Amino acid sequence: MKDHFWQCGQITLGRFLVLLSIFSLALAAVSGLVLLNGLREHREAGSARDVARQSARLAAGSLYSEMRKGANTAEIEGAIRQMNQAMPGLRINVYPGEIVEHQPGVAPGVSPVPAADPALAEVLRNGNEALLVAADEKSVRYLYPVQASGECLACHTRSLLGAVQGVIDITYPVGAQKIWPAYAIVFTVASTLVILAIVCVIVLYRFRHLAAMPAASLAGFIRESQHGMNSSDRENSPRGILALPDPPDYLDRLLSTEQEYNKRLQELSVRDPLTNLYNRHKFNEFMQHEINRATRHQRGFSVIMIDLDNFKYINDTFGRPIGDMVLKEFSVMLADELRTGDILARMGGDEFAIILPETDAASGFQVANKLHQILAEKEFELPAGKMRCTASFSLVGFPEDGSTSEQIYAAMDAVLFKAKTYGRNRVLTSETQADQSMTAVFKQGDFLRKAMREGRIEASLQPIVDVQTGKVAAFEVLVRIRDGELVIPAGEFIEAAEELGMAKELDREVFRRGLAHYAQVAAKHPQATFFFNLFPRSFNDLGWVRGIPDMVRNAGVPCEKIVLEITEREALPNLTQVRAVIEELRASKIAVALDDFGSGFSSFLYMKYLDIDYVKIEGSFVRHMVADERDRIIVEQINTMAHRFGLKTVAEFVEDEATARMLAEIGVDFAQGYYFGHPALPD
Repeated sequence: MKDHFWQCGQITLGRFLVLLSIFSLALAAVSGLVLLNGLREHREAGSARDVARQSARLAAGSLYSEMRKGANTAEIEGAIRQMNQAMPGLRINVYPGEIVEHQPGVAPGVSPVPAADPALAEVLRNGNEALLVAADEKSVRYLYPVQASGECLACHTRSLLGAVQGVIDITYPVGAQKIWPAYAIVFTVASTLVILAIVCVIVLYRFRHLAAMPAASLAGFIRESQHGMNSSDRENSPRGILALPDPPDYLDRLLSTEQEYNKRLQELSVRDPLTNLYNRHKFNEFMQHEINRATRHQRGFSVIMIDLDNFKYINDTFGRPIGDMVLKEFSVMLADELRTGDILARMGGDEFAIILPETDAASGFQVANKLHQILAEKEFELPAGKMRCTASFSLVGFPEDGSTSEQIYAAMDAVLFKAKTYGRNRVLTSETQADQSMTAVFKQGDFLRKAMREGRIEASLQPIVDVQTGKVAAFEVLVRIRDGELVIPAGEFIEAAEELGMAKELDREVFRRGLAHYAQVAAKHPQATFFFNLFPRSFNDLGWVRGIPDMVRNAGVPCEKIVLEITEREALPNLTQVRAVIEELRASKIAVALDDFGSGFSSFLYMKYLDIDYVKIEGSFVRHMVADERDRIIVEQINTMAHRFGLKTVAEFVEDEATARMLAEIGVDFAQGYYFGHPALPD
C-alpha cells in the first residue's frame, strides 16, 4: 500500500523539468519587472536633475547675452517666455538679488522674491545652488545662483565681484524622462542569469537523485543480466523514477538490441560494406596470422594483389552507382573461383588482395593466371549495357619476397607498379634484380611517408666558409630524417623520393624548415646566406618556383639571403624556360648557383647562357686534387673561367687541411665539406 501510494505521488523527471522551467521563467519575469520599475524611477529622477541643472545654466547664459545687448524689460521677458515654450513641462523663473532689486532700471523683467520661500532666500544668502525634490517625487526644483562677474559690475555699480545677483528657479517634471534601454537590458539579463543559476543548482541536485543514481543502478543490472542474471530477479525500482510497465520484457529487448548493434558494428569493423568482403584492417590480421603459421610449420604461401585497370573511367563515364555494381560483380566472380580456405579482401577503391595458404609461387601464379583469364572472358551485365574490364595482377610469395607483412606489401606494390608500367592487363611476379630494387624503393617510400607524416624531416645546415678568411659565409640546407637517435642522410632516400613522385612534397617541407632556422642563424652570422638544392621536379613546377620570393618574405627572410642550386637535370629539358625563371628569381634578389659543375658535358654551355651567380665545383674533382694533378688542373681552370665570367666559386667535398690550403692558393672563393663542419641543426 505504501509503495502504491509512492508511485501515485511521484513525478517524472521530464515533468519536473517542465514545471521548474515555467516557475523559473515566471520568477524571472516578476523580478525583472520589479527591478525595471525601480530602475525607471531612479533614472527618471536623476535625468530630471541633470536636465534642470543644464537648463538653468542655459537660461543664465541667455540672460547674460540679452543684457550685454542692452535689452529692455520686454525683451528679457520675451526671452524667458521663449525658453519656457521651447521646453514643454519646464518652468523657468528669475528672481533678483537684494542689490539688483534696489538698483532701479538695471534688471528689468525679473520676478520679485516670494516672501514665503526659505529655500530661495537661503540660496540668495549663501550663493550655493540647491536641488529640491517634490514631496510626491513627480518633479524637481533647481535653484541656480547668478554671481556677479567683472562684466556685470559695469551696470550694477553697487554690486561686488562674486556677489549673488539673482537666482534662476527651474522646476522640471520627473515623468518627462524615459529609462535607457541599455540599462533595462542589462538589468533584465543579469536578473535572469541569477535566477537561471539558482535553477541549475536545483536541477543538478534533483537530476542526481532522479536520473543519475537510478541510471547507475540500471546499468549495473544490465551488466549483471549480460552475465546470466535472470531479469525476473530484479529489485524494485529506486524511488524517484517511474517503474517500467514490464521491466523483464523491456530489458530483454534492450539487451537484444544491444547485441544486434554490437554484431553490426563488429561486421563493419572487419567487412567492406559494399562487397561484404574483408577490409584492409582484417586482411592485415589474416596476413600476420598466416605469416606466424607458415613460420611455425615451415611452409610458404602466396599473395595476389589485383588492381582494376582504368576504373576511374567507368566511374566518370557511367557514374559511381555503375562502378559500385562492377565492384560487386567482380568480387562475386573472385569468390566463386577461390578455395574455401583462401582469404579475399577489398583493400580499398578498386584494389583487391588474396591470401593463398600453403600455396607455393608456381601454384599461386597458376591461380592468378586463371583469374586473369576468367576476367578477360567475363561480360558484366549492367543497366548501361554489357561491359568488359581488365586488371593488373601481382604475385609475391612468403618467404622468398618478404618475411614480414611490411616487406610483402612493399613487394606487392612494386610488382603491381611494374605491371601497370608495362601496359596493365597482365600477371607479373617478383623475379629479377630490378624487381627487388623496385621493392627496396617502395620500402624506402613507405619509410619516407611515415617520416613526413610524423614530422621527422629535418633541415640540417652545413657551413660554407670563405677560403681566404676561414669565416662562415653561408650554409647549405640539407634534408635529413630523424629515426630515434639515428640521423639518416639524404642519399639513402632521395632516389625513392624521385621514383615515387614525393620530391616536390619533400622540397617544400625542407624549404619551410630551412627558412625557420634563419632568424637563429642570423643572430650569430648576420652575413650568412642559405643555399637550397631543389629536386628537378620541383624546379619544373613553375608556379611553385615563382612563389618562392613571396614564401621567403612571409618567413621574414630577405630574398638576397637565399641561393637556389640547379643542376644539368633541371636545365637540360628546357633551357629557354629555365633561363626565364632564373631571370625572374634574380629580379627578386634571389641568387642562383650551378651545382655539380663539371660533372656533365653541358656544364660550360650553361655558364654561357644562364644568368647565374655561383658555380659549385663538382666534389669528385676537389676530393682528390691534392693527389691527382689532373683534378687540380680541372679545378683551377673551372675557377679561372668562372671568375672571368664574374661568378663566385664554391668547392665541395673539402675533407682535409691540405685541400683547403690548395684551394686558397688557386683562389677559390668558398668551400664546404667535413673539414669545415658536418651538417647539423643550429645550436
